[in-house]
Amino acid sequence: MNSKENPKKKECDKGILKKFKMRLDLIFDYNGLVNQGATCYLNSVLQVLFMTKDFREAVESHCGQDQKTADFHLKSLFKTLKTSETHTKDILSILGIGNVYEQRDAAEYFENILSMVSPCVSKIFKGHLRHTMRCSEGHVTNDETGPFWTLPLSMENPSNSNKTYSVREGFEEFFKSSTVGGMYCDQCNEKTDSTIACKMEHPPEILTLLLKRFEFDYRRMSYVKNDCCVDVPHTLRTKDCDYELYAVVDHVGSLRGGHYTAKIKSYQNHNWYVFDDSYVTQVCFLVN
Repeated sequence: MNSKENPKKKECDKGILKKFKMRLDLIFDYNGLVNQGATCYLNSVLQVLFMTKDFREAVESHCGQDQKTADFHLKSLFKTLKTSETHTKDILSILGIGNVYEQRDAAEYFENILSMVSPCVSKIFKGHLRHTMRCSEGHVTNDETGPFWTLPLSMENPSNSNKTYSVREGFEEFFKSSTVGGMYCDQCNEKTDSTIACKMEHPPEILTLLLKRFEFDYRRMSYVKNDCCVDVPHTLRTKDCDYELYAVVDHVGSLRGGHYTAKIKSYQNHNWYVFDDSYVTQVCFLVN
């Protein structure tokens, strides 16, 4: 028996399909990376680099054809990642990672990658710190400037898990001057109290902050993790410029076992996504 389809029902169905398609598009905007064993630390870092517009474009534009360079393998990885889920075997090899079941530190491999790619590719993450030491009479006894990829922020009171840590306050604390005693001054020709100051001589285009959640506990004679809540500002104002938050690499678990994921804001559609190895999902979305 043939029957004519209700025109109104057909239009209604189209509307449902349209909304369903929109939802699928939002979920699958980006692709994941296969966990080769316990390589979530590397996957999270690579996704942040992939989602960093200037870094991705620099990799695609400046790298050569030398297959022994990190640039070459990043370009190949990024090209595949644009269209499908992929693995990280070539990157693991170039980084010298043999045991894929050993958990490692994401920050360490973030710096390893940046130190291995061409300077023109990594320059957006590179800043310079100036450390100055002055004696009590104001004489400069030491003045050094050096590069950095990350600023390590110490988290006090690792045993107090109820205290909320402020990234803004931690950043300000990093640049506070401190006083040390017993430092020799050539001009004074004696030991004196000295003030140590630190400032960003050259602020990086993209600032990376490392929260030092693991601290050595001398009572337990082992490292313990500070699991307190963290207040992360969407905008971090500094003396020279303002930084807008666009990526966070998270770690859950302990020093001996845990898991890394990344939350990243897309520069293309300004939505936030969770990158969990092979799984990529939008943090929240509304369908009208």
